[in-house]
Amino acid sequence: MRRLIVPIAVVLLGVASPAFAQLIDDLTLPRAAACCLPDAAKSLAEQLLDWNQLGRYHAANAELKKQPVDPGRVVFMGDSITDGWRLAEYFPGRPYVNRGISGQTTPQMVVRMYPDVIALKPAAFIILAGTNDIARNTGPQTLEMIEQNFMAMTDLAQKNGIKVILCSVTPISDYTTMPAGRGAPPPAPGAAPPTPARRIQTTGRPPADILKLNSWMKEYAARVNAVYADYFSALVDAQGMLKDGFSGDGLHPNAEGYKLMAPVAEAAIQKALGDRR
Repeated sequence: MRRLIVPIAVVLLGVASPAFAQLIDDLTLPRAAACCLPDAAKSLAEQLLDWNQLGRYHAANAELKKQPVDPGRVVFMGDSITDGWRLAEYFPGRPYVNRGISGQTTPQMVVRMYPDVIALKPAAFIILAGTNDIARNTGPQTLEMIEQNFMAMTDLAQKNGIKVILCSVTPISDYTTMPAGRGAPPPAPGAAPPTPARRIQTTGRPPADILKLNSWMKEYAARVNAVYADYFSALVDAQGMLKDGFSGDGLHPNAEGYKLMAPVAEAAIQKALGDRR
């Protein structure tokens, strides 16, 4: 079969449709091409070189390791929900370290465990992840694959004497609306204003999948002597959605949302560390 590949390719090239083989007199395109393709290509190349984003906290980790290790140090590992959490504001005076990275999934976090968690010698690490796995940010995954990533991170932490806190995936909602598009024409005189478009989060992050992962995580935490931090119950409403008014997009908590999460996290940390603080 291999001998046929080159001849067939040559034949296909030789019989290309005349419509695509002729020179043209002038270039006519429906619109101008985007201006920034080289920048986009450069950005993509950089992302591929550091797919797990080990460079994000490399310098910060080096500086932190120069300091004495606080016996109450806790590393917050996660995605954008952790990345956007101003820990010093919600936990003043606590030696809590933020190692969240927006958009990340659990396979990326597994690789970050040594440089971003274990090397910092925390007493505990608290991980909030899984929503981007469900959303397929880095490709489709089975529930078992996501579970195994949590298991790997738990094993790595516990074998290095670090207490583990597993956080439930937070709920989502379709309550919030999209901001009005820039440059949209104004409505005609006398016409009703356009209905604001809603942000649909439930399509990319089905609530049933969130419940499945949370159910497993709660059971697994009890089985391996980890602490389960139930953010979901703190944020969910009677319809099973993220409470209205506690998020700007139906996914990420706003300041009020973080206020509901902070005591859940603090209680879980106290339970994990006990008299070690």
